[in-house]
Amino acid sequence: MTTTDRLSELGITLPAVAAPVAAYVPAVRTGHQVWTSGQLPFVDGQLAATGKVGAEVSAEDAEQYARAAALNALAAVDALVGIDNVTRVLKVVGYVASAEGFTGQPAVINGASNLMGEVFGEAGEHARAAVGVAELPMGAPVEVEIIVEVAGEQ
Repeated sequence: MTTTDRLSELGITLPAVAAPVAAYVPAVRTGHQVWTSGQLPFVDGQLAATGKVGAEVSAEDAEQYARAAALNALAAVDALVGIDNVTRVLKVVGYVASAEGFTGQPAVINGASNLMGEVFGEAGEHARAAVGVAELPMGAPVEVEIIVEVAGEQ
């Protein structure tokens, strides 16, 4: 089963690649790796929410926003090399705009990590960082970037 087939089976459609909001590209390839830029939780071209997790945004909602940001990262990979060429997810890095005292960043970024497992199975198991930050671009509650291994020559 290809990754495209698995996405279809899960009822997941990759979104259009989010347009960069500054001077960068959505993803770059070097050798057998693709590194994505940080992706915000855009849904249908709109930022899904703003605010800090643990204040204006609940941890449960933020987990879903992390999933949306991870979908945007997968879309960037797909546009660059084709999602079916991904052989392994190597790392997920998630940033959580955190209210003072909020320490649930790992649970929030599970939204991204769990998606990788659903889509890639064992190949979706990855190293990870879940980091609390004061602010994110555009007031987003989360940002996610991924590093994947891909088949084929550059």
